[in-house]
Amino acid sequence: MDERIQVYETKMKKTLESLERDYISIRAGRANPHVLDKLVVDYYGTPTPIQQVGNITVPEARVILIQPWESKLIKAIEKEIMASDIGITPSNDGKAIRLVFPELTEERRKELAKDVKKKGEAAKVAVRNIRRDANDALKKWSKAKEISEDEADDLEKAVQKITDKFIAEVDKAVETKTKEVLTV
Repeated sequence: MDERIQVYETKMKKTLESLERDYISIRAGRANPHVLDKLVVDYYGTPTPIQQVGNITVPEARVILIQPWESKLIKAIEKEIMASDIGITPSNDGKAIRLVFPELTEERRKELAKDVKKKGEAAKVAVRNIRRDANDALKKWSKAKEISEDEADDLEKAVQKITDKFIAEVDKAVETKTKEVLTV
């Protein structure tokens, strides 16, 4: 693999990883502790991820249990969950916070599937934009006589091959997440 196009492959890989991180936060009716990944609470003046201030467990298929190490954090964690886009009202018993995920309706599942597809399309557009940037760089190098036209053609084919690979991976991720969301 030519190191000049390695940069573009790395960017495409990061695009796919970003999509997969987005998909983790889409809940499919089952309790997934990753929905809390973006939430932070004030811990002695420092914004700290919820995972670092207590134990997070999934005792049942649709329940997340958050047990903060310090009981005074319960209110802060509850407040953060309420302010987030998770869409679940937390309940606490003074020692722990429970998040009970309701069963998704058919309509909500279809909505989530559309969202999954939309995020997938955005990732494919990003991959294609990276391909365009790579091809522009190849043309520039060819004009400046840094590479021969044959070499530029070969590199362009290599970039296309990489693009096709990542588009296929995005499609696979979309299909997998859509199936997960639509499964009752």
